[in-house]
Amino acid sequence: MIKDIPELKVENIAIAIVREKNELDKDVWNSYLINLKEEAIEGVLVTSTGYGIIDDEKVKTSTLRHFLDVVEPQSFIKIEPIIEAVFGVNNEYWLSFYLNHKMYDKRYVFLAESITENNFTTIPILNKKGVMIL
Repeated sequence: MIKDIPELKVENIAIAIVREKNELDKDVWNSYLINLKEEAIEGVLVTSTGYGIIDDEKVKTSTLRHFLDVVEPQSFIKIEPIIEAVFGVNNEYWLSFYLNHKMYDKRYVFLAESITENNFTTIPILNKKGVMIL
């Protein structure tokens, strides 16, 4: 029965969007998974998609899937680059992983127009400025 399925809360795992310089000294944006736990997470799967309305038209981006295998404790891993053109829509990252033989999942949504310098914070472990959802 559904009542028998435990509700496992995801804690100390963040998704961050960070502006960085590439090898040509141009601004680029990347998304990162930050593991703030004292334990590794395994079997990590992240899907990303964008959706919303631009110029009175419904917009939906492709859904991308990334298998990150293991993310060590107190570490980060780059998920994917993200282009500024999609900052005007909601950007969703759906995370699933195993911890202590139990499966966890959580949806992180960067709302339209929320990826701005006004919302920057220092991202723990990564030690860069960006927008983060914990």
